[in-house]
Amino acid sequence: LGYQVIGTDEDIPKFKDQAEFVVTVGHIKNSDLRRKIYEKIKTTGGKVATIIAKDAYVSRHASVGEGSLIMHKVMLSAEVKIGKCTIINTLANISHETHIGDFCHISTCASINGACIVDDDTFIGSQSVLNQGVSVCKSIVGSYSLVNKNIFESGVYVGIPAKFIKPL
Repeated sequence: LGYQVIGTDEDIPKFKDQAEFVVTVGHIKNSDLRRKIYEKIKTTGGKVATIIAKDAYVSRHASVGEGSLIMHKVMLSAEVKIGKCTIINTLANISHETHIGDFCHISTCASINGACIVDDDTFIGSQSVLNQGVSVCKSIVGSYSLVNKNIFESGVYVGIPAKFIKPL
């Protein structure tokens, strides 16, 4: 995009007093790289910015954790809690009283209905739906999946309804 590269992750300590950092690494098989970069910034004393797109809607009764990215046209309803360094991608809808953990990635157009719990390090694929009140432990939910009951075993889930296909 024509931006000048001024350093690498190794240069984080050099810039810790000059800038706020944004960790934009998505969920590539897992959240380990995003977590590693976030923790490096924090241990060197750097600040991690929380970014909320100007066309996102975040209820005044919702909370967004440090370092999280709330992308364009996202809807966060009342009493939604987003953990730290989590990505809520374009057009995702997170309904009332839902808790999304740390280092999660909620993909484009995902719909998470009210009173859901999504544990840390979970990936929810594009256009997936979590029905009202379900809980999902650390897992990967594939695109276009319907989670209509709790997921208690970590793994990869796909389909309508979402079914376990393999361990993480």
